[in-house]
Amino acid sequence: MKTLHHSQIIGCLLLSLFLYGQDPIPFAKEVQGIVQRNDSLWDASQSTIVFTGSSSIRFWKDLQQRFPEYQVLNAGFGGSKASDLLLHLDQLVLRYTPTKVFVYEGDNDIFAKKRPRKILQTVLEIVDRLQASNAMMEVILISAKPSISRWKLRGKYKRLNKKFLKLAEQQPGVAFVDVWHPMLNGRKLRKDIFVEDGLHMNDRGYEIWYQAIKQYVENP
Repeated sequence: MKTLHHSQIIGCLLLSLFLYGQDPIPFAKEVQGIVQRNDSLWDASQSTIVFTGSSSIRFWKDLQQRFPEYQVLNAGFGGSKASDLLLHLDQLVLRYTPTKVFVYEGDNDIFAKKRPRKILQTVLEIVDRLQASNAMMEVILISAKPSISRWKLRGKYKRLNKKFLKLAEQQPGVAFVDVWHPMLNGRKLRKDIFVEDGLHMNDRGYEIWYQAIKQYVENP
């Protein structure tokens, strides 16, 4: 049996510490920054609405301005998948004891070749965790959006959206908001609502989202 020398053992330990120090928890630093920002904005005496999910939420810079009569926190983090949101749910959402939570996940999951059924399972875990914290909480699932850069995956996105809709129909306290169809012109994708990368939206795109979502914010 080969025996490691003292120097080799120290080297292995240092390597392990180095590898462990490379941010082993996905999005940990980004989430920390989001929490610091939202902590500075949050008034615990007011009812709170949290929007969370991937970059389509993160880049919605005027969320609070869109809904000035409500306390709205943006807890979106770019590149995230449903499993990432589940991992950080306590910090990003539950710490603010929201009455409503809007969730946009699934876009990056499909792009990462995850199956719609598997994505749905994770989203259901998110919903269950949210509602376990407050049985009166409303959870609104935002449909996956169409985009220029991922248009070839539209069939999978449509299947995922159908599963989200079915979940909302079957589970009390859960709603589904369709942003897919408003972003189309007939069966064709509107191309004037995206920035240059063909994935993220410009102001016109967010206006479409606002029109689709506002009733779910305003309804008690």
